[in-house]
Amino acid sequence: QVQVEESGGGLVQAGGSLRLSCAASGRAFSTYTMGWFRQAPGKERGFIAAIDWSGTNTYYSDSLKGRFTISRDNAKNTVFLQMINLKPEDTAIYYCAASILAIPTMQIPEYDYWGQGTQVTVSP
Repeated sequence: QVQVEESGGGLVQAGGSLRLSCAASGRAFSTYTMGWFRQAPGKERGFIAAIDWSGTNTYYSDSLKGRFTISRDNAKNTVFLQMINLKPEDTAIYYCAASILAIPTMQIPEYDYWGQGTQVTVSP
């Protein structure tokens, strides 16, 4: 079993940047595909990015690719989401999740373990 906890959220002005972290505990973290999702008020949870166990293969939402970058450090059991040129519409709760699948996926049901989320607020 894997437990994940997000951090790094906060308030930022439009055009700014944030780096989210997701610390994982438990065995075999390095074998899990990891993903980032977000949920804005009144909207469904949506996929941002995923990365395979090795960090070699990544998968992005088409609408966010180029501004958001996912990476991982297996030695530190941590996954990152670097966000640049943030916009007010990026305001949401950001979630990290772990999947036992070997291939990065955007499908929410394929993720087995979820964090509690971290709030990101982008002001105009």
